[in-house]
Amino acid sequence: MSEREQDIFSKALRAGRRTYFFDVKSTKAGDYYLTITESKKFTNDDGSFHFKKHKIYLYKEDFNEFKSILEETTNFIIGEKGEEIISDYTPNQTPSDVENQEVESTSEGEFTDLNFDDI
Repeated sequence: MSEREQDIFSKALRAGRRTYFFDVKSTKAGDYYLTITESKKFTNDDGSFHFKKHKIYLYKEDFNEFKSILEETTNFIIGEKGEEIISDYTPNQTPSDVENQEVESTSEGEFTDLNFDDI
C-alpha cells in the first residue's frame, strides 16, 4: 500500500464466484474515499484458478447522487422483475456455466467487448 493511502474500514460481500469489497481509505491529507472492488474467480483448464478485479473509486462529493441513482435503479429492477431470481440454465448446467456462455442472439457489431483495468 502506498504512503498516501490507508485502509480505515472494510466489508466484503461474497456472491458465488464473485466477491465485492467495500474499502474506506484515507488520503495523505486525511480525507476518506470509498473503493468498490469486484473480484471474480476463473478456473483454468488445468484446474488452477485466477482472479480478475475491477475497481471503482467513489469520492464523498459523489455519495448522495450515487446512492440516489443506485436506489432508483435497484428499485426499478425489483419493481419490474420482483425479487425472484430468474435464470436461463438447464438442470445440467450450473449458474457459473451460464455466466461463461457466449451471447448467441447478438449479431456482429451489436456488442462491444470492453476490458477495464484497475484504475
